[in-house]
Amino acid sequence: MLDLLRQRRSIRKFKSQPVEPEKVELLCEALLRAPTSRNFQPCEFVLVEDSALLKKLAVAKAHGTSFFSTAPLAIVVAADPQKSDVWIEDSSIAAIIVQLAAEEFGLKSCWAQLRLRPHEGDENASEYVRKLVGLPEGIEVPMVIAVGYPDEEKAGHPHSELLNEKIHRNRYFG
Repeated sequence: MLDLLRQRRSIRKFKSQPVEPEKVELLCEALLRAPTSRNFQPCEFVLVEDSALLKKLAVAKAHGTSFFSTAPLAIVVAADPQKSDVWIEDSSIAAIIVQLAAEEFGLKSCWAQLRLRPHEGDENASEYVRKLVGLPEGIEVPMVIAVGYPDEEKAGHPHSELLNEKIHRNRYFG
């Protein structure tokens, strides 16, 4: 696991090569195995492979989603706030689990935060994506993850760049 974390980087340029169906199924399993508070399971996941929809995801917000136009796969992470008061946390856990699974399968990923971000006019990015993929009203879309084979090379962050001063023992001494 630590090796995956050491090599993981957000990739924003993807090859047009599709993700193999067997890897997509493994990613689905990873999503469904993600821990969830009190097993309330508020999350829903929409896998997007349609290139027209991917291009529409690329304009979900003004900045930080354009890379979906090159991704062969996107995972819309959605949740029902009525099912759990920690739906944001459960969504975040599922997101990182699937990103690490993707890394294990030789894929790269990048997530885009949508919650509390504008789309255009009065519509927010979460609402835009919710409608785009046909999720019912009341469901929130805090993030979307692009997944695919990288078309750029980025090494993992070196150990020397880790902010060791962020680690505290027993008490915070700032």
